[in-house]
Parts: sequence; C-alpha cells; structure tokens
Amino acid sequence: MSLTVFVAVLGAAFLHASWNALVKGGADKTLNLGAVILGHVPPALIAIPFVPLPAVESLPYLFVGIGLHFGYQYFLLNSYKIGDLTQVYPIARGSAPLIVALVSVLFLGVTLSSGETLAILLIAGGIISLALVRRADQQRNGKAAAFALTTGVFIASYSLVDGIGARIAGTSVGFFAWLAIGNSLLLAIYLRIKTPGTLTKIATTGRGLFVMGGAASFLAYAIVTWAFTQAPIALVTALRETSIIFALLFGVLFLKEELNLTKLISTAATVCGAILLRYAR
Repeated sequence: MSLTVFVAVLGAAFLHASWNALVKGGADKTLNLGAVILGHVPPALIAIPFVPLPAVESLPYLFVGIGLHFGYQYFLLNSYKIGDLTQVYPIARGSAPLIVALVSVLFLGVTLSSGETLAILLIAGGIISLALVRRADQQRNGKAAAFALTTGVFIASYSLVDGIGARIAGTSVGFFAWLAIGNSLLLAIYLRIKTPGTLTKIATTGRGLFVMGGAASFLAYAIVTWAFTQAPIALVTALRETSIIFALLFGVLFLKEELNLTKLISTAATVCGAILLRYAR
C-alpha cells in the first residue's frame, strides 16, 4: 500500500469516527443516522457534474451496493437501539476486515503476504477485543452482539461490491455519488413509512448534523471508494477500521468516557496492525 493511499484512508477513518461521534452525541439515533445519510445528497450533487458517469457494466454493482448500504444502516440502527455503543461498534467494525480478507483470498484470487495477514488480524483483534470492556462489567447482550455481527457482514459485503464496482465504473467518485443518492432515497422512503416525523425533524433540528455529518461521511467513504481502486480491498477495509482509535479518543476527550487498561491494550494492538500494514510486503 502506497503512502498516499495509507494517509488518505487514515484521514477517512478520522472523518468516519467524527460523524459517528456526532451521531452518538444525540438522543434520537434514527434522526441522527437519517440526517447523516441524507446529508450525502448535497455533496453528491456537487460532485456529479465534475466526474464521468459510471460505466454501464458497473450498474449491477451500484444497485446491489445501494441495497447493502441500506441493510447495513438498518441493522446498525437496531443494534444501537438494543445494545451499547462500546459493544456494537467494535464487533461490527472488527468483524468486517476478517470477512473481507477471507472472501478476497478464497474467492477473488487475492494473495496476502504473511505480514499483511498478521496486520489484518491485529487490527480486527484489537477492535473486537474492545467489546470485552462491557462484558467485564457483566453487561452481556447476545441479541445486540448478533445484530452487530450481522452489521459486520453487511459492511464486508458492501466493501467488496463497492470496491469491484468502482473499478469497473472507471470513476470511483462518480460511482459512489450515484450510490449515495440511491441509498439516501431508499432510506428516506423507509423513514417516511416507519417514522413519518423524522424527515421533518431532520429539516429543522437535524440541520447541523445533516450538513456537517453528511459532508464528513460522504468524504470519508468517497476516499475509501477511491482507495479500493488503488489497493487490495481487504487491506483498505482493515485500515479503515482504525477509525475505532479516533472514536475512542473522541469518547474520552469530548464525551468523557472512561479510559482503562483494556481499551489501551486494544488500541495499541490496532495501531501496531496499522503500522505493520503500511510496511508489509
């Protein structure tokens, strides 16, 4: 992985953690997540005139990607409703790199060096081990863990589909911009049916999150989609999930969450994995 891609994906991880911190800071998770996802539309509309249209051959990946992103958002939202962020987020984000790496090696013909494999295991292990923080407090929630793991499957699935689709499309930004619009439309229909008042709230009390969170989230995944065309999808996915480090820092510094030895060790393992990933092969 080149230094440019490495730094870009780390920047995307920072942005990803930023908008997650914004979502966590509010009481209404449906409103917060809806505002961020619908907030993809303005930057997408700004980007579309300046980038090529995706190749026709990429359209099946585009439509499947829209569905997978919606599935991810649905299960993430329901995971947060029944489980704690400290349990849900690590399981969902930590399982994804392992799934992507396994599928890439077994079915996509990707060959990972021993160093890259170890780096992925360190990153995923460090992230997933953060879930042990809550279990040590005897706050077990098997249903939330199952939802979080399902969320991880959706993350892995859309990462693979988007990565392949962006390569075929010939324009990573164009591919994601149209995907973002389709995903926003699908989520808006869902919110209109399930929670009719949410769209009105997004237009009023959720405007700040719509603008700031939407822009941060769009830019973060636009960078990741581009990175999928520059490096193996498994490596990009693993490095992207170092966002948990930034999320932990935001939690401690701004949300006043507790910092303990387990979190420090887990974060150190994730950092070591990221460093190894940069210099592997």
